[in-house]
Amino acid sequence: MGSVSKGKLTVIFFRKHINLIMTSALTGLMVFPGANTATFAQSNLVDIDPSELTPAYPSSAPPPGKEESSDRTQEIDYRVNALQRDFTGNLWVGSWRGLSRIDPNTGQILARVSLPNTAIGAIAQDKVGRLWVGTYEGLKRVDLRTSEITAQNLFLPSKRVLSLLVDKRGYLWTGTDSGLALISPDQGLIMTTVKNLPGVSANAMTLDAEGQLWVGTLDGLVRVNTANAFIMKKIQNLPGGTVQTLAISPQGLIWAGMPNNLLVINPKNGMVLRSVTRLRGKNVTSIRFAKDGSVWVGTNNGLMRLNPNTGALLDQVAGLPSSRVLSLEPDTGNKLWVGTSEGLAWLMPKMPKAKTHVAFSREVK
Repeated sequence: MGSVSKGKLTVIFFRKHINLIMTSALTGLMVFPGANTATFAQSNLVDIDPSELTPAYPSSAPPPGKEESSDRTQEIDYRVNALQRDFTGNLWVGSWRGLSRIDPNTGQILARVSLPNTAIGAIAQDKVGRLWVGTYEGLKRVDLRTSEITAQNLFLPSKRVLSLLVDKRGYLWTGTDSGLALISPDQGLIMTTVKNLPGVSANAMTLDAEGQLWVGTLDGLVRVNTANAFIMKKIQNLPGGTVQTLAISPQGLIWAGMPNNLLVINPKNGMVLRSVTRLRGKNVTSIRFAKDGSVWVGTNNGLMRLNPNTGALLDQVAGLPSSRVLSLEPDTGNKLWVGTSEGLAWLMPKMPKAKTHVAFSREVK
């Protein structure tokens, strides 16, 4: 095994298959050899009948020492923390019941991937189409063609992954509740970590127009140089302190969701341009810009669409399975997809209210 250093980044190369296995064991990466692909794929990909729209998931076992509840649905956590449209136009749904791929045009479930831990915190797709899934027990890489797990990394700053982002070079940034790491998407190995990340927890990430990384933490915003992982800027003392969600507007401005505010920030100088009046006092949990330039804002108490220039309310969404919004994916299958604490919903233009996807919800309609 050889090591080549460049600046602060260290990339590990493997000369022989045995070196790969030994190094993998030490670093926390486990690559599954191609010889076992068929067997492994069978164990992780659940075949779906084309007509099946409401698959049955097994309920969790009751806690030790307690009798099984007659209402088994109460044992299932339906929160949908992550949504990701892939290059083929399909939608990946990361919930606390597992990972699923659906056709956003019909809502049909195309595949389910069995994960060692089903509490999913984030999803991202890399430059060559592989899906990265951040769980509360580490990072997994999924091949979209086979829906099999091809690598995993458990030795992150923390196993609890909260955010994922692929930068312009194709490298994967992994945010955890105890720091930020840069991952090689090919090997799945840590290339470097951001030392002493201010605010500790990398709750959310976005890229600015220059391709630099902005990280939302427990104590404001941090700008990180994607080439060397050095901290370029810190923005602290923001109203509300904690940044929970981030988005970049078409104009290149940072929109930062806080526990009691929605701020618009100029990334060039770090100045807060304004606080969105309608969101003052609101717990902002998700922000996504739509193709028409409007912005969807999810909160702990509902979902709305705003004019980003004036802050005017354009829509307020009714009919969600829960008012607590966790994730958004607009303009997918001509729909807005909404992940909530009680399941998945979708909304089409001019619909009076959202509809719940019955396969991801407690309430079957």
